[in-house]
Amino acid sequence: MSNSTAQLVDSKQRKRLLCRFGSGADDWLARLPALVEELAVEWKLSIEGPAPHGRTSVVLHCHRIDGSRGILKISPDPGLGTEEARVLRLWETSGRVPEVWEVDAGRGAVLLEAIGTGPTVALRGEVPPMEVVGALIADLHAVDVPPEVRRELRPLSSRMGFLFDQFEHRRVTGPAADLMPAAYLHHGHARARALAEGDDDVVMVHADLHPGNVLDGGPERGLVAVDPRACLGDAAADTVDWLVWKAASVDEVQRRAAVLASVLGLPESRLLAWARACAPMYAITEAERGRSGGAEFRMLMELAAC
Repeated sequence: MSNSTAQLVDSKQRKRLLCRFGSGADDWLARLPALVEELAVEWKLSIEGPAPHGRTSVVLHCHRIDGSRGILKISPDPGLGTEEARVLRLWETSGRVPEVWEVDAGRGAVLLEAIGTGPTVALRGEVPPMEVVGALIADLHAVDVPPEVRRELRPLSSRMGFLFDQFEHRRVTGPAADLMPAAYLHHGHARARALAEGDDDVVMVHADLHPGNVLDGGPERGLVAVDPRACLGDAAADTVDWLVWKAASVDEVQRRAAVLASVLGLPESRLLAWARACAPMYAITEAERGRSGGAEFRMLMELAAC
């Protein structure tokens, strides 16, 4: 990478982009500094530097000319930014997502309102009260989605298929190969597919509502969600990450499920069914992070075996 590109993208993020988009991401990264400069001029931005990155975009802190703090996101796949902006605008009335200020569909760029001043919930490392998490999910799901938009949304089963295929590759090629029986992942996929194809409580789900995609918006905004992978499907699917994140026992998962089910008005049994279905994927991630000897990994394997 050139020095100017390295100021925007570190080596870890470059690997993520190459993994997601292939070798063509290198050519895109070479053009990135010029692209950022063009957008800064057109949108009258002062670029401050890199923000925590995702797997599909480069994310930069910035300020608008009026001093308001923003987030500039640019992806090698222009469609991703356009779709994200479309979904966020649907949810803006909830106050639970950032405002979308600018979109450049041709260049895959989106300018968003910056939320809060702290890190994501994941980086903070503290599990919020399930009542607070439930309120976030309920507010997102309560937004009225026009019928024409609902018809265009991907089914949740498609999202589940993508994830389980991805994790099967990771299981076979990574450290989980000797720890995760193939049957666990295949059984989990079958469970998730059956849940995703159900007709109960079908809403526009975030479909990637993990703690790394949730920010603290302070007393006025509460928790705020970013980076949606919006799908049409079972509302209970958005609870999974919060049921298992940093949970050291199945009892803890069950306690969280009871609270979230009460807040959301959903059957506790269905929340737990989603946790069991997706547990193998989370266990693979724990193994990849060298934590297969920990309580969370043991809990996830116990859930997967249920």
